Formats: sequence, C-alpha cells, structure tokens
Amino acid sequence: MTATSDRVPRLLALVPYFLARPGIELAEAARDFDVTPRQLRRDLELLWMCGLPGYGPGDLIDLSFEGDTVTVTFDAGIRRPLKLTAAEATALLVALRALAETPGVTDTDAVRRALAKIETAAGGAEAPVVVGLTETRGVDEQVRATVREGLDAGRALWIRYYTVARDEISDRTVDPMRLLLVEGRSYLEAWCRSAEGVRLFRLDRIDEVRVLDEASAPPADAEPTDLSDGLFRPNPAQPVATLLIGPEARWVAEYYPVEDLVELEDGSARVRMRYADESWMVRLLLSVAGDVRVEAPEQLAAAVVRRAGEALELAELESVR
Repeated sequence: MTATSDRVPRLLALVPYFLARPGIELAEAARDFDVTPRQLRRDLELLWMCGLPGYGPGDLIDLSFEGDTVTVTFDAGIRRPLKLTAAEATALLVALRALAETPGVTDTDAVRRALAKIETAAGGAEAPVVVGLTETRGVDEQVRATVREGLDAGRALWIRYYTVARDEISDRTVDPMRLLLVEGRSYLEAWCRSAEGVRLFRLDRIDEVRVLDEASAPPADAEPTDLSDGLFRPNPAQPVATLLIGPEARWVAEYYPVEDLVELEDGSARVRMRYADESWMVRLLLSVAGDVRVEAPEQLAAAVVRRAGEALELAELESVR
C-alpha cells in the first residue's frame, strides 16, 4: 500500500507516460515509477474509473492490455505531464543545488544533470521568485571542508557562529557528531560545550572554523536530534502571533510553520504563528514591512513599532553626518 501523497502524483503522470511508450511492458514501467508491478496494476485499475464529467462510456480513461504490455487508447485529455509552477521549479532548484553541495552524495553528476534539465525547462516559465531565503548566505567551501575534516578525523572544532535569534556572534568549542541536510540547508550537529547540549549549527552561519588538536568527545548520553517531524516543532509554552499577511509576504507562511491559515478574498491570509524569541520575530516582521500587519499580541506590535522608530532615527542621524 502506498501513501496517497505518493499515489496521486503518480496517477497523474501515468497517462502521459504510457502515451509516450505504447506497448511498454508493465515490469519496465513499474521500475521507472519505483513501484511493484502489482501496485502499478492497481493504479491502472483505478485510472479506468477516472475521466471526463459524465463518467460514462467514452468519458473514462481506457487502456488496452496485451500480455504483459499496456497501451492507452483514450487519454481523457491528460496528454501531457503537469508543468511545475515557477515557485515549484524554484523550490526544486534550491533543493537540488543544496544536495549537489552536500558532502557524502555519491552521484553528484546525476544531481547536476537533473539540475541543468530543470533550469532549462524553467527558463521559459514566468520569472520565478526565490522566496523564504532572506536569511540564507552561501556556504563557504573552506568552512564545509574544515567541518568535514574534523568529522572524519574525530576532532573537536572551534567555530565562530552567528545566532539569528539573538543577532549575535559567539565563539564555541563543539564536538561534531554528524552533517545533515534539512529542508535544503546543511547543518553540523554537535555537542556544544558552552551550551552543554546537542545543537544544530547551520553551515552558512559559521563564519570561521578550526580543527582542534583534541578528540571529539560528545557525552555518552548525547542523542542525535529527532527530525522526523521537521526542524521546527511547536512549543505550547511559546507565544502566538496573529498576522495578516499580504500576497507578497505569503512565503512567510510557507517557509515557517504556522498553526492556522485562513485565506482571505483579497489574496492575503490570516495566520497564527508561534515564536520563541521576540527580537527574532521583530526582525522577521520588519524584513517584510508593509506586507504584514500584527494583529496580536499588542506587545509584539509595539516592539515592531519601537524597533522601526529606532531604525528611522538612526537613518536620520547617518544622513546628517
């Protein structure tokens, strides 16, 4: 049994696939879709019940089986694979670029070939906009190589790290545990000696790194982070912001986890979003100023107004110097 989230895209791709390959053997098609022949037959049996409104004879998708081969005899208008939207193509390109740069990927050539094909296909689409990446900086290859060196040699690392939530840079000694690719970004998971706990450090926020002449020695009870539910997990103890988000800032609700989203007629949305640090949330909201309004809590709205005022005062002082 396959998940519905996997099956629906496959069903939509089957008709164009078989139209382009009349008489293909089921076993070969099953390999292409990475399913068993039995599962593929179930998918095709379901397609027989799909088609155009009316759903009578002549409206439904029709297939012809001859031995172990199959041919589509009526496609019900599904002649071409679905096209990626500009946003979907951009998200896929970002993920592939991150994968191509990830240490340990054995077939980077295959990744880069796929990347080139999608870039070519997306070139004729409406101009894509990269969203949700306002805080992203490129990973320095020397940083990546040094982190990998420390991991491979089993050595502790000294890092100079930028913490977004507190908007500060700190020096830390860490015991590396593993490299991870999470949601398109590379992280070092390590035991942080100053925090006395396991932490995830984004590689693009490591400004400097050195391999130390001492062994990496995380405590025996240092457990890898459980990322099965994603990087961000809601904490009931955290405050909740109610935000009115305009169309230009919809990436906020797509990039960060939200607890509730209500679509509005003008294209905007009202969302509820938890946050751990007020200063981080203020900076995020200021980065999309004019496209987001804070409806609650009042304390957060006041903090945004105060920080914006301070920025304006500073800008005025700089202009008269």
